[in-house]
Amino acid sequence: MSSPARVITVTVSDTRTAADDASGKALVEELAAFVLVRHVIVPDDPAKITSVVSDAVAAGEADAIVFTGGTGIAPRDLTFEAVSALFDKQLDGFGEAFRRLSWDEIGPRAMLSRAAAGTVGTCVVFLLPGSEKAARLGARSLIAPVLGHAVDLVHGRTKHHGHGSKVS
Repeated sequence: MSSPARVITVTVSDTRTAADDASGKALVEELAAFVLVRHVIVPDDPAKITSVVSDAVAAGEADAIVFTGGTGIAPRDLTFEAVSALFDKQLDGFGEAFRRLSWDEIGPRAMLSRAAAGTVGTCVVFLLPGSEKAARLGARSLIAPVLGHAVDLVHGRTKHHGHGSKVS
């Protein structure tokens, strides 16, 4: 069994500080079973958002990066554009699952979320909305249950089960 995944959590906001970053605190709490490399707050600036991912991947310092904020459709919501452009592989099921769970809590407004996930090299990257409830929901219900397995898969340390082929 591999060691716990190393995680960087990131709040994207022009206004939040360490004192009032409820969604960042929610990520840290919900992902406590993993190794927190660091938590950072970055402004809604695509170059700064992208550099968090690029720098962490280049340094090999994290197995996963979890963002909160910038996934909506407001003019300043640029996390999706900045990070999804880096994805080697997109994990469509993550956004679909997040919106499905979110629908139960907030109804049709869930479809306005651009929650997403993908891989950048051997790092799994997740994008969650900036509200505390959304960060907690995504981290607890979706990320925490699969993170170890996702990291093992992206590193080639495990195989898919039940996907054997039959030879005729």
